[in-house]
Amino acid sequence: MQKLGDFKLPQFFNYPPYFTLQPVRDTREKQVQLWKDLILDYCKTQKIFVIELEDEFPLFSNPVIERSLSHEARKAFLSALVSEGRAEWLDKGHRKCLILWHQIQDWANIILLFVKDNGLEDGVMTIEEIRSGIESRGTELHGIDRTILMRALKLLEHKGKVAIFKGTSTDDEGVKFSV
Repeated sequence: MQKLGDFKLPQFFNYPPYFTLQPVRDTREKQVQLWKDLILDYCKTQKIFVIELEDEFPLFSNPVIERSLSHEARKAFLSALVSEGRAEWLDKGHRKCLILWHQIQDWANIILLFVKDNGLEDGVMTIEEIRSGIESRGTELHGIDRTILMRALKLLEHKGKVAIFKGTSTDDEGVKFSV
């Protein structure tokens, strides 16, 4: 089994036709599903939140079989994730994609679990403490993309579970939990 760092790649990764968009509808649908699953799984295990189409992304080429995905294939696979709500384009030109290996509601639930596990039900934390503080080490929240975190917190704010307060800079934005 081929690996990319500590990530085990699936069998299809060594099959050259999967690096070319397939013309037959049924085959393409299977190909797109395999790539969507691979992208989500890889991003989750490597904690990758943004993929830029123009950048070298490790999954998009396989030097062992000397194959790379075309720009069209990359865009097709990411667009398929977008259409399912598992990713979002961050720019109008569709060159930068936010990967949602957990959907926003799931991130909100992870935050609530984190709050309860750490006894923060009526506590206050800065956004940066949630993203990179001691309490978040070893959790899925450690290193979370700021955009995703803020959207999950805004969802919780809408439900009355947190209050977000602005500071004088992004470093001192905070959250008051009321779980």
